[in-house]
Amino acid sequence: MAVSGRIASVRSRRPIRTPDIAELRAFCAAADLGTLGRAAVALGVSQPALSKRLRALEAAAGADLLTRSPTGVTLTAAGRRLYPEARRLLDQAEVIDGLLEGVGLQAPPIRLAVSHTIAEFYLPHQLVAYQADGERHPPVELTIANSNAVRRMVRDNQVEVGITGSDLRERSDDGLEELELLSDEVIVAVPQAHAWYRRKSIPLRSLMATPLVMRDPEAHDRRCVEALLAERGQQIAEPLVEVGSTAVAKREALDRSAPVLLSALSLNEPRDRLYMRPVSGLSFPRRFVIVCRSLASLPRADRDFIGFLRRDLDEAPERG
Repeated sequence: MAVSGRIASVRSRRPIRTPDIAELRAFCAAADLGTLGRAAVALGVSQPALSKRLRALEAAAGADLLTRSPTGVTLTAAGRRLYPEARRLLDQAEVIDGLLEGVGLQAPPIRLAVSHTIAEFYLPHQLVAYQADGERHPPVELTIANSNAVRRMVRDNQVEVGITGSDLRERSDDGLEELELLSDEVIVAVPQAHAWYRRKSIPLRSLMATPLVMRDPEAHDRRCVEALLAERGQQIAEPLVEVGSTAVAKREALDRSAPVLLSALSLNEPRDRLYMRPVSGLSFPRRFVIVCRSLASLPRADRDFIGFLRRDLDEAPERG
Protein backbone atom coordinates (compact mmCIF):
# COMPACT_ATOMS: atom_id res chain seq x y z
CA MET A 1 0.00 0.00 0.00
CA ALA A 2 2.79 2.42 0.89
CA VAL A 3 4.58 1.80 -2.43
CA SER A 4 1.40 2.18 -4.50
CA GLY A 5 0.59 5.37 -2.56
CA ARG A 6 3.95 6.85 -3.47
CA ILE A 7 3.46 5.91 -7.13
CA ALA A 8 0.05 7.54 -7.15
CA SER A 9 1.54 10.66 -5.56
CA VAL A 10 4.29 10.88 -8.17
CA ARG A 11 1.82 10.37 -11.01
CA SER A 12 -0.39 13.17 -9.70
CA ARG A 13 2.37 15.78 -9.64
CA ARG A 14 2.23 18.59 -12.17
CA PRO A 15 4.73 18.13 -15.05
CA ILE A 16 7.78 20.38 -14.71
CA ARG A 17 7.93 23.15 -17.32
CA THR A 18 10.98 25.31 -18.02
CA PRO A 19 10.11 28.93 -17.13
CA ASP A 20 9.88 31.42 -19.97
CA ILE A 21 12.36 34.31 -19.94
CA ALA A 22 9.47 36.78 -20.17
CA GLU A 23 7.94 35.21 -17.03
CA LEU A 24 11.20 35.50 -15.11
CA ARG A 25 11.63 39.08 -16.28
CA ALA A 26 8.11 39.91 -15.06
CA PHE A 27 8.83 38.25 -11.71
CA CYS A 28 12.11 40.12 -11.14
CA ALA A 29 10.62 43.45 -12.25
CA ALA A 30 7.71 43.05 -9.82
CA ALA A 31 10.11 42.15 -7.01
CA ASP A 32 12.41 45.09 -7.80
CA LEU A 33 9.72 47.74 -8.24
CA GLY A 34 7.29 46.60 -5.56
CA THR A 35 4.05 46.91 -7.57
CA LEU A 36 2.61 45.18 -10.61
CA GLY A 37 1.73 48.53 -12.16
CA ARG A 38 5.29 49.83 -12.07
CA ALA A 39 6.63 46.51 -13.34
CA ALA A 40 4.20 46.55 -16.27
CA VAL A 41 5.23 50.11 -17.19
CA ALA A 42 8.93 49.21 -16.94
CA LEU A 43 8.48 46.22 -19.26
CA GLY A 44 6.17 48.03 -21.65
CA VAL A 45 3.27 45.59 -21.23
CA SER A 46 -0.24 45.86 -19.81
CA GLN A 47 -0.81 44.91 -16.19
CA PRO A 48 -3.13 42.00 -17.13
CA ALA A 49 -0.41 40.62 -19.42
CA LEU A 50 2.14 40.91 -16.62
CA SER A 51 -0.22 39.19 -14.15
CA LYS A 52 -0.76 36.36 -16.64
CA ARG A 53 3.01 35.80 -16.88
CA LEU A 54 3.33 35.75 -13.09
CA ARG A 55 0.47 33.28 -12.69
CA ALA A 56 2.05 31.02 -15.31
CA LEU A 57 5.38 31.12 -13.49
CA GLU A 58 3.75 30.37 -10.13
CA ALA A 59 1.85 27.48 -11.73
CA ALA A 60 5.13 26.06 -13.05
CA ALA A 61 6.75 26.53 -9.63
CA GLY A 62 3.79 25.01 -7.81
CA ALA A 63 3.97 27.79 -5.22
CA ASP A 64 3.12 31.44 -4.69
CA LEU A 65 6.18 33.57 -5.42
CA LEU A 66 4.71 36.97 -4.53
CA THR A 67 2.46 38.15 -1.74
CA ARG A 68 -0.03 40.60 -3.21
CA SER A 69 -1.64 43.40 -1.21
CA PRO A 70 -3.32 46.76 -1.98
CA THR A 71 0.03 48.50 -1.37
CA GLY A 72 2.12 46.30 -3.64
CA VAL A 73 3.89 42.96 -3.79
CA THR A 74 6.62 41.28 -1.72
CA LEU A 75 8.54 38.06 -2.18
CA THR A 76 7.34 34.90 -0.44
CA ALA A 77 9.87 32.40 0.95
CA ALA A 78 9.74 30.54 -2.37
CA GLY A 79 10.14 33.82 -4.23
CA ARG A 80 13.21 34.75 -2.21
CA ARG A 81 14.81 31.41 -3.14
CA LEU A 82 14.01 31.88 -6.81
CA TYR A 83 14.94 35.57 -7.18
CA PRO A 84 18.79 35.37 -7.19
CA GLU A 85 18.78 32.47 -9.65
CA ALA A 86 16.24 34.20 -11.89
CA ARG A 87 18.29 37.39 -11.83
CA ARG A 88 21.43 35.41 -12.73
CA LEU A 89 19.63 33.75 -15.63
CA LEU A 90 18.38 37.10 -16.95
CA ASP A 91 21.92 38.49 -16.80
CA GLN A 92 23.12 35.51 -18.83
CA ALA A 93 20.34 36.09 -21.35
CA GLU A 94 21.55 39.67 -21.78
CA VAL A 95 25.08 38.38 -22.40
CA ILE A 96 23.72 36.15 -25.16
CA ASP A 97 21.75 39.06 -26.60
CA GLY A 98 24.99 41.05 -26.65
CA LEU A 99 26.80 38.28 -28.49
CA LEU A 100 24.04 38.14 -31.07
CA GLU A 101 24.20 41.89 -31.48
CA GLY A 102 27.93 41.54 -32.08
CA VAL A 103 27.20 39.13 -34.91
CA GLY A 104 25.39 41.86 -36.79
CA LEU A 105 22.25 43.03 -35.03
CA GLN A 106 22.06 46.66 -33.90
CA ALA A 107 21.99 47.02 -30.13
CA PRO A 108 19.03 49.02 -28.78
CA PRO A 109 20.04 52.51 -27.65
CA ILE A 110 20.43 53.66 -24.07
CA ARG A 111 17.53 56.08 -23.64
CA LEU A 112 18.81 58.93 -21.48
CA ALA A 113 17.18 62.19 -20.38
CA VAL A 114 19.28 64.91 -18.73
CA SER A 115 18.90 68.45 -17.44
CA HIS A 116 20.19 71.40 -19.47
CA THR A 117 23.25 71.98 -17.25
CA ILE A 118 24.32 68.34 -17.49
CA ALA A 119 23.79 68.29 -21.26
CA GLU A 120 25.89 71.40 -21.79
CA PHE A 121 28.67 71.20 -19.22
CA TYR A 122 29.10 67.58 -18.06
CA LEU A 123 27.86 64.98 -20.51
CA PRO A 124 29.70 65.78 -23.78
CA HIS A 125 33.19 64.78 -22.62
CA GLN A 126 31.72 61.80 -20.74
CA LEU A 127 30.11 60.47 -23.90
CA VAL A 128 33.33 60.93 -25.85
CA ALA A 129 35.25 58.98 -23.19
CA TYR A 130 32.55 56.29 -23.05
CA GLN A 131 32.64 55.65 -26.80
CA ALA A 132 36.45 55.83 -26.93
CA ASP A 133 37.31 53.29 -24.21
CA GLY A 134 37.86 50.47 -26.70
CA GLU A 135 34.65 48.58 -25.94
CA ARG A 136 31.67 48.20 -28.27
CA HIS A 137 28.81 50.21 -26.76
CA PRO A 138 25.22 50.81 -27.85
CA PRO A 139 24.34 54.34 -28.96
CA VAL A 140 22.96 56.84 -26.47
CA GLU A 141 19.61 58.38 -27.38
CA LEU A 142 19.61 61.75 -25.59
CA THR A 143 16.70 63.96 -24.52
CA ILE A 144 17.27 67.34 -22.82
CA ALA A 145 14.67 68.81 -20.46
CA ASN A 146 14.36 70.54 -17.10
CA SER A 147 14.82 68.42 -13.98
CA ASN A 148 11.11 67.89 -13.25
CA ALA A 149 10.49 66.76 -16.83
CA VAL A 150 13.44 64.34 -16.66
CA ARG A 151 11.95 62.65 -13.59
CA ARG A 152 8.54 62.40 -15.27
CA MET A 153 10.07 60.83 -18.39
CA VAL A 154 11.83 58.16 -16.33
CA ARG A 155 8.73 57.50 -14.22
CA ASP A 156 6.54 57.16 -17.34
CA ASN A 157 8.98 54.80 -19.11
CA GLN A 158 9.80 57.27 -21.88
CA VAL A 159 13.48 56.76 -21.01
CA GLU A 160 15.29 54.26 -18.81
CA VAL A 161 17.82 56.61 -17.18
CA GLY A 162 17.84 60.27 -16.20
CA ILE A 163 20.31 62.75 -14.74
CA THR A 164 18.67 65.54 -12.80
CA GLY A 165 19.32 68.22 -10.22
CA SER A 166 18.31 67.45 -6.66
CA ASP A 167 18.11 69.86 -3.74
CA LEU A 168 19.71 68.35 -0.63
CA ARG A 169 16.43 69.08 1.19
CA GLU A 170 14.16 67.54 -1.47
CA ARG A 171 12.35 64.28 -0.85
CA SER A 172 10.66 63.02 -3.99
CA ASP A 173 7.68 60.65 -3.77
CA ASP A 174 7.78 59.43 -7.38
CA GLY A 175 9.30 56.06 -6.43
CA LEU A 176 12.46 56.48 -8.52
CA GLU A 177 15.81 55.15 -7.35
CA GLU A 178 18.56 57.76 -7.02
CA LEU A 179 22.33 57.32 -7.33
CA GLU A 180 24.76 60.09 -6.42
CA LEU A 181 26.66 61.54 -9.36
CA LEU A 182 28.25 64.88 -8.47
CA SER A 183 27.93 67.87 -6.16
CA ASP A 184 27.11 71.35 -7.37
CA GLU A 185 26.20 74.77 -6.02
CA VAL A 186 24.03 77.56 -7.38
CA ILE A 187 26.09 80.75 -7.35
CA VAL A 188 25.81 84.44 -8.12
CA ALA A 189 28.15 85.62 -10.88
CA VAL A 190 28.73 89.20 -11.99
CA PRO A 191 30.46 90.95 -14.91
CA GLN A 192 33.31 93.36 -14.26
CA ALA A 193 31.07 96.34 -14.97
CA HIS A 194 28.79 95.57 -12.02
CA ALA A 195 29.42 97.10 -8.58
CA TRP A 196 29.43 93.69 -6.92
CA TYR A 197 32.55 92.74 -8.87
CA ARG A 198 34.57 94.93 -6.50
CA ARG A 199 33.12 93.21 -3.44
CA LYS A 200 34.51 90.10 -1.77
CA SER A 201 30.98 89.02 -0.91
CA ILE A 202 27.39 90.17 -1.44
CA PRO A 203 25.28 91.19 1.58
CA LEU A 204 22.11 89.12 1.77
CA ARG A 205 19.90 92.22 1.91
CA SER A 206 21.47 93.44 -1.34
CA LEU A 207 20.79 90.12 -3.02
CA MET A 208 17.15 90.23 -1.90
CA ALA A 209 16.66 93.71 -3.35
CA THR A 210 18.47 93.30 -6.68
CA PRO A 211 16.80 91.91 -9.82
CA LEU A 212 18.94 89.12 -11.31
CA VAL A 213 19.16 87.34 -14.61
CA MET A 214 17.51 83.96 -13.94
CA ARG A 215 16.43 80.79 -15.67
CA ASP A 216 12.73 80.03 -16.11
CA PRO A 217 10.70 79.13 -12.99
CA GLU A 218 10.92 75.37 -13.70
CA ALA A 219 14.74 75.39 -13.81
CA HIS A 220 16.19 73.51 -10.86
CA ASP A 221 18.86 76.09 -9.99
CA ARG A 222 16.22 78.77 -9.54
CA ARG A 223 13.89 76.48 -7.56
CA CYS A 224 16.81 75.54 -5.30
CA VAL A 225 17.50 79.19 -4.43
CA GLU A 226 13.86 80.09 -3.95
CA ALA A 227 13.23 77.06 -1.70
CA LEU A 228 16.18 77.78 0.57
CA LEU A 229 15.21 81.43 0.94
CA ALA A 230 11.59 80.47 1.61
CA GLU A 231 12.78 78.32 4.53
CA ARG A 232 14.29 81.50 5.99
CA GLY A 233 11.12 83.48 5.38
CA GLN A 234 12.75 85.47 2.59
CA GLN A 235 12.03 86.02 -1.08
CA ILE A 236 14.34 87.04 -3.87
CA ALA A 237 13.51 90.06 -6.03
CA GLU A 238 11.57 89.64 -9.25
CA PRO A 239 13.96 88.63 -12.04
CA LEU A 240 15.46 91.24 -14.32
CA VAL A 241 14.89 88.81 -17.16
CA GLU A 242 13.97 85.10 -17.41
CA VAL A 243 15.74 82.92 -19.97
CA GLY A 244 15.57 79.33 -21.13
CA SER A 245 19.22 78.27 -21.03
CA THR A 246 22.49 78.90 -19.23
CA ALA A 247 24.18 80.21 -22.38
CA VAL A 248 21.50 82.86 -22.85
CA ALA A 249 21.65 83.75 -19.15
CA LYS A 250 25.38 84.45 -19.42
CA ARG A 251 24.91 86.57 -22.52
CA GLU A 252 22.13 88.61 -20.91
CA ALA A 253 24.26 89.19 -17.81
CA LEU A 254 27.07 90.60 -19.96
CA ASP A 255 24.77 92.67 -22.17
CA ARG A 256 22.90 94.15 -19.20
CA SER A 257 25.91 94.34 -16.80
CA ALA A 258 23.73 92.43 -14.33
CA PRO A 259 24.27 89.62 -11.79
CA VAL A 260 23.10 86.15 -12.77
CA LEU A 261 22.24 82.87 -11.02
CA LEU A 262 24.30 80.00 -12.42
CA SER A 263 25.40 76.47 -11.68
CA ALA A 264 28.99 76.43 -10.43
CA LEU A 265 29.49 73.54 -12.84
CA SER A 266 28.76 75.88 -15.75
CA LEU A 267 31.08 78.77 -14.85
CA ASN A 268 34.50 79.31 -16.37
CA GLU A 269 35.43 82.81 -15.20
CA PRO A 270 38.09 83.74 -17.80
CA ARG A 271 36.06 82.36 -20.70
CA ASP A 272 32.66 83.67 -19.56
CA ARG A 273 33.93 87.02 -18.20
CA LEU A 274 31.64 86.46 -15.24
CA TYR A 275 32.95 86.13 -11.69
CA MET A 276 31.50 84.29 -8.71
CA ARG A 277 30.76 86.32 -5.61
CA PRO A 278 29.57 84.49 -2.47
CA VAL A 279 26.51 85.64 -0.55
CA SER A 280 27.35 86.56 3.04
CA GLY A 281 26.29 83.78 5.40
CA LEU A 282 24.45 81.77 2.76
CA SER A 283 25.11 79.14 0.11
CA PHE A 284 22.89 77.16 -2.24
CA PRO A 285 24.26 73.59 -2.42
CA ARG A 286 22.66 70.95 -4.58
CA ARG A 287 23.62 67.71 -6.30
CA PHE A 288 23.06 65.88 -9.53
CA VAL A 289 21.73 62.34 -9.32
CA ILE A 290 21.10 59.47 -11.70
CA VAL A 291 17.47 58.33 -11.54
CA CYS A 292 15.86 55.12 -12.78
CA ARG A 293 12.82 53.04 -11.97
CA SER A 294 14.92 50.11 -10.72
CA LEU A 295 18.67 49.70 -11.18
CA ALA A 296 18.45 45.92 -10.88
CA SER A 297 15.86 45.72 -13.68
CA LEU A 298 17.78 47.85 -16.18
CA PRO A 299 19.39 46.18 -19.19
CA ARG A 300 23.04 45.33 -18.66
CA ALA A 301 24.17 48.02 -21.13
CA ASP A 302 22.33 50.69 -19.13
CA ARG A 303 23.84 49.47 -15.85
CA ASP A 304 27.30 49.47 -17.40
CA PHE A 305 26.77 53.04 -18.64
CA ILE A 306 25.73 54.17 -15.15
CA GLY A 307 28.79 52.44 -13.72
CA PHE A 308 30.96 54.30 -16.22
CA LEU A 309 29.51 57.68 -15.22
CA ARG A 310 30.01 56.86 -11.53
CA ARG A 311 33.47 55.34 -11.96
CA ASP A 312 35.21 58.07 -9.96
CA LEU A 313 32.74 57.69 -7.10
CA ASP A 314 33.07 53.91 -7.10
CA GLU A 315 36.87 54.14 -7.08
CA ALA A 316 37.05 56.78 -4.34
CA PRO A 317 38.36 55.41 -1.01
CA GLU A 318 35.88 55.18 1.82
CA ARG A 319 36.25 57.78 4.52
CA GLY A 320 36.48 56.47 8.03
